Amino acid sequence: MLIQFSYKNFKSFRDEAILDMTATRGKEFEEHIIKKGNEKILPLAAIFGANASGKSNVFYAFQYMTDYVKYSFGFGDDTLEQSQMKVTPFLFDLNSPHDVSTFEVYLTLPNDDSEKVYTYGFTVNESGIVEEWLLCRAKTMRKAKTIFYRNEEKGAPKLSGLSDGEKNNLTLSLDKRALIISLGAKLKINKCQLIRDWFINNRLSNFANSVESAKKYRYLPRGFTSDIKIQQDLVTYLSTFDTSIKGFKVERMDEDRDGKPRFKIFTKHQVIGTNSSQWLSLQDESAGTLKMFALYQEIQDALDNGTVLFVDELNARLHPLLLRHILQRFLNQETNQHGAQLIFTSHDVSNMTNELLRRDEIWFVEKDKHGLSSLYSMAEYKDGTGESSRRDLNYMKNYLYGRYGGIPYINDGDNK
Repeated sequence: MLIQFSYKNFKSFRDEAILDMTATRGKEFEEHIIKKGNEKILPLAAIFGANASGKSNVFYAFQYMTDYVKYSFGFGDDTLEQSQMKVTPFLFDLNSPHDVSTFEVYLTLPNDDSEKVYTYGFTVNESGIVEEWLLCRAKTMRKAKTIFYRNEEKGAPKLSGLSDGEKNNLTLSLDKRALIISLGAKLKINKCQLIRDWFINNRLSNFANSVESAKKYRYLPRGFTSDIKIQQDLVTYLSTFDTSIKGFKVERMDEDRDGKPRFKIFTKHQVIGTNSSQWLSLQDESAGTLKMFALYQEIQDALDNGTVLFVDELNARLHPLLLRHILQRFLNQETNQHGAQLIFTSHDVSNMTNELLRRDEIWFVEKDKHGLSSLYSMAEYKDGTGESSRRDLNYMKNYLYGRYGGIPYINDGDNK
């Protein structure tokens, strides 16, 4: 599980931003809390903010770190250049464009009975990696043990947590542009593979990007075209909000230019007052149904495997009740038995309520007049008098009144 994600000097965030998934001392919805070793971790973080506040940049920061871990071992190959992963620092002051950008996660790994907590991070600039570190803290330890630490300005990396053979292999192959964690995983160093695989197994969906979201609407769940059980499972999933869909029909079409098979999907609907059925092209279903269809595989993967699902603009094309249904699947440990986590950005505040979410599960992004974004939770919020947000307040109403910040400034054009 993700315990904490922090980053600094990335896009609109100049100063350090911390998305903390650990539970505060608040007593509300204690059944949401998932215990891993000494950690009390939350399954959900809902991030709200005005347009252009920078809330999507929280998603992009996590995506950047994930992609760098996944692909950096290939930098220098003809097929992958480091320029594809050039970092974008904060640009609107004199120093930040030339400073490093930092990314760090605290996490636990799946199927780890010892319940160790790992700290992994790196700093990067336009030339490549500047620092990189991996630490591990056992459940019974107060202090973390360093597995490796690298600082390009101080010479060879310290690989104290690796075997002699692993050290030799890494030292011979390491390039300034590649991460130790990525190269180590490629060299089959177990500790590196475990961390690299954690990033790979997480799911990121960007519905704020029209090109990426259009691609997702064309994806079919694994095995859908040939496995009747998977089709029926999807009917059951969709029936939670649309009971009119009774089944699916798959027609194979001509192959595409790359020789890959193409399919046309139809949904089965019962004709009112009869035993007969009518078939409707899936693309003619509602936008909400198509969005839920697109999300199905990623939600199931997260819940089945206990991974992180990070979605930008989860609310797009979804009725608030459909959004609430998704949230409840992650919040309820009967449906979320493996510690899956959902992190999402949204404009829809209808589920910002003390009847559903803890204060430490609600996050805001606000941008100031200098273009600086900041990230903070409702649990952290204090007003001008130092008073914290109360559990008994109407969260949505207070947010829309501007109590917590993170709302748009609307200029009506009247300059008088």
